[in-house]
Amino acid sequence: MLMIAPVDNAIKREIIYPERDGNPMADNTVQFRWITTIKSNLDWLFAQDEQVFVAGDLLWYPIEGNNKKRQAPDVMVIFGRPKGDRGSYQQWKEDNIAPQVVFEILSPGNTQTEMNRKLLFYEHHGVEEYYIYNPNKNELSGLLRNEQQLEVIEEIDNWISPRLGIRFQLSESELIIYHPDGQPFSSYVEEKQKAETERQRAETERQRAETEHQRAETERQRAETEHQRAEKLAAKLRELGINSEEI
Repeated sequence: MLMIAPVDNAIKREIIYPERDGNPMADNTVQFRWITTIKSNLDWLFAQDEQVFVAGDLLWYPIEGNNKKRQAPDVMVIFGRPKGDRGSYQQWKEDNIAPQVVFEILSPGNTQTEMNRKLLFYEHHGVEEYYIYNPNKNELSGLLRNEQQLEVIEEIDNWISPRLGIRFQLSESELIIYHPDGQPFSSYVEEKQKAETERQRAETERQRAETEHQRAETERQRAETEHQRAEKLAAKLRELGINSEEI
């Protein structure tokens, strides 16, 4: 009689970790601008460090086997993990290193319940620094981990991130974030404009140098022509028996 081996209960069905949660990256242009500006500037800040991974709107799964517990921070920074493309951040595949710094940019659609849920998630799963900015109200809040939990940063204006070294300053109109070298965060358009201005300045300097070179060459040719004319005149005078030095 044919014997059928029992199914090994240890064999687990493969769990799928979706790369999308169905939510848009941003609800409006202001939120999108802030997300991309922070993400891009952090990319530039850590461009030379291959062990800093910066991501925007990437699903983070902290627990293997649980594809329901997840968040997609607007921006997150992970120290100790290599740069590179990922469909999601599956923490158990990343030496179990949790994102240390997280940013959330608020839109009118964010509810207090949603933000409370995110706070509990980030607190429970090891985030060290958590920054929330509301561009519509120009309000910034931050939390810093103590030994066990995230605590509110009381004096956030001119606060310097311990991990990132960047400084937050609340102006009258909007948040200004400064690189460690004192340069403010800038958008892609602003960087392109600065690059174009620098290109035009370099081109103007090149044209000025070329004009100066041409002027010097013209002067050299004039001097050479004058020298040749003087030489011809001296030779003609010698033919006539006249010493030009005695004239």
